Amino acid sequence: MTDHLTMSDREYFASVAARPGMFVGRPSFHALTAFITGYDEAARRLGAPGLRGLREWLVAYRGRDCNHAWPGQVLHIAIPGGWEDLWALAPDVEARAIEVLFDLLDRFLAVRDGSADLGTG
Repeated sequence: MTDHLTMSDREYFASVAARPGMFVGRPSFHALTAFITGYDEAARRLGAPGLRGLREWLVAYRGRDCNHAWPGQVLHIAIPGGWEDLWALAPDVEARAIEVLFDLLDRFLAVRDGSADLGTG
């Protein structure tokens, strides 16, 4: 078993992506973004950078801004045509949103940690 306390943020979120149900029960986009937001808040309270700059990075990656917080930015990237009901995403749409969420989070952390270049979507 891997010790989550010694993992980098990228490694930790890769482990969450691999087994999201272990962390949030029934995996959903909303449960996972709430979990990630909690992680960010706890990290910042403890003096770590958390996910500071994620929303701005997503706006740059997407190439445009709107009034949504970072989860909405992720949905705009994952579902470019938009969505009807934010709280009732179709299962295939939700699966895509979760996949894109963790891909974007990994890309952001790679850039933040200096191990990748900023790409655009």
